[in-house]
Amino acid sequence: MQVTVPQSRVHGDAQVPPSKSYTHRAILAAGYAEGALVRHALKSADTRETMGAVEAFGGDVVEVDGVLEIDGFGGTPESPPDVVDCGNSGTTMRLATGAAALVDGGTVLTGDASLRSRPQAPLLDAVEQLGGRARSTRGNGQAPLVVEGPIEGGSVTIPGDVSSQFISALLMAGASTDDGIDIELSTELKSAPYVDITIELLDDFGVDAARTEAGYRVDGDQTYEPPEGEYAVPGDFSSASYLLAAGALAGDPEVEVRGVYPSAQGDSAILGILEEMGADLDWHRDDGLAVVRRSDLDGTTVDVGDTPDLLPTLAVLGAAADGTTEIVNAEHVRYKETDRVSAMAEELTKMGAAVEEKRDALIVHGGESDLVGADVDGLGDHRVVMSLAVAALVAEGETTITGAEDVDVSFPGFFDALYDLGASVSREEG
Repeated sequence: MQVTVPQSRVHGDAQVPPSKSYTHRAILAAGYAEGALVRHALKSADTRETMGAVEAFGGDVVEVDGVLEIDGFGGTPESPPDVVDCGNSGTTMRLATGAAALVDGGTVLTGDASLRSRPQAPLLDAVEQLGGRARSTRGNGQAPLVVEGPIEGGSVTIPGDVSSQFISALLMAGASTDDGIDIELSTELKSAPYVDITIELLDDFGVDAARTEAGYRVDGDQTYEPPEGEYAVPGDFSSASYLLAAGALAGDPEVEVRGVYPSAQGDSAILGILEEMGADLDWHRDDGLAVVRRSDLDGTTVDVGDTPDLLPTLAVLGAAADGTTEIVNAEHVRYKETDRVSAMAEELTKMGAAVEEKRDALIVHGGESDLVGADVDGLGDHRVVMSLAVAALVAEGETTITGAEDVDVSFPGFFDALYDLGASVSREEG
């Protein structure tokens, strides 16, 4: 699908969709339980893959009146009757690999071409350290994967600079082992707030896990059981970043973003970053409401070691700001649905931005940029698509984004929300 967005002003209010990160973990946690209700779950392409994984391991997921009713496998996943296809969802593959290590038998996991290019080797090695068997069918540390269990727990050493999802997968699976899992990190942990999300959610499901001096620890023989048998998913700050950026760049005069309650999400940093750049905003935490007004922004320096999903949004803000914005500690952002460092450099350059790409940084010279409409490509990445749509709001002329359907991965109603805020949005199937 192609979506065309001309230069536009926006105003009014928009609701942030539920968190994709929390939804993935809540669905799988309910699978580890005997069962649970998950309220306010994000229904997207990625989260449907996690629902499918739970069913593959012997659970059942049914939506009734907008609520997911999940019958779990009680901490003992069954050997799937078929290959577990994780689509484009890296979170699904990593978390499901942890569950597969508990299976008394074998599990084959695969995904689309993009997912089959993403690194999995550290998690496969961790399963081997814990007594299971895990390999890449092509011997390159990438899917398709074959995992055989069951593991009983133990100690494992794993790098933290490839994906925090490896740590989350081990913590979630470790609670259902006999001995628990001690995780020692051999490198600095990137995207640490995502592990904080996992620990917070585990606590909500009655499971204890904690940071240790060397890494993390989860005790074994624990039972997943949320209070009153249900869990409510909070709003998503990654998705909120596009709406907040739209308000700061094109508000007429302001945009109200609802559903942004405080949580462990690292991407809540977007509010502080916007203020640092000079945005006029108010965050009413108790009400989950952020009000942001069109502002003259200044460049800044942002370390995205813990917030990789913000890089596309920050790149657009930098292109529209005065001065230079340096997005640093970003090498791990290259291993997402696409290489987001290169993707944003290439597509913003098409729109007239002055961008320097380094191995672990993206430098955007806003003072030398004059954004104009262009034909750009989302490159199969929902976050690239949404950030380019925000850039289009302040680019002279109109911008046509190819691959716009990929917003369904995390924010299916994104273009509807943009239209409701007053942006002119036209779509063409193809």
